Amino acid sequence: MAIAPERNPPINPQYYQPRSYVISDLTRGVNTTVTTDVNHDYVIGQLVRLLIPNVYGTYQISGQTGYVIQIPAADEVVVNINSLNSDPFVTMPFYGPTPPQILAIGDVNSGYISSTGQNIPFVGIPGSFINISPI
Repeated sequence: MAIAPERNPPINPQYYQPRSYVISDLTRGVNTTVTTDVNHDYVIGQLVRLLIPNVYGTYQISGQTGYVIQIPAADEVVVNINSLNSDPFVTMPFYGPTPPQILAIGDVNSGYISSTGQNIPFVGIPGSFINISPI
């Protein structure tokens, strides 16, 4: 059975929170401080993944996941990923078609279920996306 286009609108990333962000700087440490190119919408306890192409350095922590443990500024998050033994971050590499990114992730298996007060279970998943579409 076909679904009419108006009942199946396209997915627009700007309508979902939290989003993925480009990493503009990264400070290594026992906990890693990530600076994004714009203000982010992450919260403490958010589960995130770092994706860092080799040309940006610090590739040793690419693909690792961690939780946001601190938000020192609107464009910074501190995550519990140890980056002490990784290479320095390169903010302006000679070549880098794919920018480094931090993105929220979530998994139904790691979520918790709470009541909304109306006997309707609500699954809260760290890093899960919230649909804020005006459609």
